[in-house]
Amino acid sequence: MFLRQLTYLIALDRFRHFSRAADYCGVSQPALSAAIRQLEHELGVTIVMRNRRVFGLTAEGERVLEWARQSVAALDNLRQEARFAQDVAGGSLSISVVPPAIQLVPLLMENLRAVVPALQVSLTVGPNTQILRDLAEQRTQIGLAYLDQIPADGPFETHCLYAEQLVLIASSRIRLPGRRRCNWQDAALLPLCLLEPGTRSRQIIDAGFHAAGCEPTVLLETNALELLHAELLAGRMASILPVAAIPARGDIAGPLQTRRLEPCPMSKVGLVRLRQPARTALMTRSWEIACGLVLDDALSL
Repeated sequence: MFLRQLTYLIALDRFRHFSRAADYCGVSQPALSAAIRQLEHELGVTIVMRNRRVFGLTAEGERVLEWARQSVAALDNLRQEARFAQDVAGGSLSISVVPPAIQLVPLLMENLRAVVPALQVSLTVGPNTQILRDLAEQRTQIGLAYLDQIPADGPFETHCLYAEQLVLIASSRIRLPGRRRCNWQDAALLPLCLLEPGTRSRQIIDAGFHAAGCEPTVLLETNALELLHAELLAGRMASILPVAAIPARGDIAGPLQTRRLEPCPMSKVGLVRLRQPARTALMTRSWEIACGLVLDDALSL
């Protein structure tokens, strides 16, 4: 059994197509197919169901895939450990972040690179479900996600960084109700741009409106904070955002108003990683640094 066979299997599951998996691996389709058949022969099981038009793995194939992911990830960690032992200044780390926490990434990067100057980071942004899936399949090493959606008996280790606080926010061109606080009924009357329904923040927002018995006026939904910020700063719409997702002060051309929404539950946001018996020195140190982040200034109004 060769490492390339396991790598081909992981790619095949990812793309669900022999040709695309072969292109990704830089080999021909016949070569990839032959490698998978050879793997089946060596293990004595059928991995891929070939009598269907839709790609699929057998039950045995799913178990082999899980071991393949663990084996490839372990070898990658071994290689990184060797490199890290030789040169502490480098290494690579993959991080996934929920959209409302994206503005905290520069602070995290600053702290990580203070210890590992040549650190190479692969950063993706997505919903909680995708982050947990990527962690479980070892495509991502550290997640910054909502902790209330992570089962206590699951395969993950967590560390809380802060409790997310939602606020109603708009430019001075839009008149907001109240002075420091407002209710959901008043917020529902404003033209709103919100994060898309798949995000945890939006689920909390929808629950707030539902509990108040009102329907919001949503004119824009997106998972891109930049678009929400643009609408806010242009004065065209108001929004409901976590404090961590408010435009940075350096990006604000004019004053923004905020109101605390009441009642509003606060969800815990923090670090997530897959429980593993062995970790590289880089991964261990990166987790320690991330857990030590001080976020008071980043989360203050």
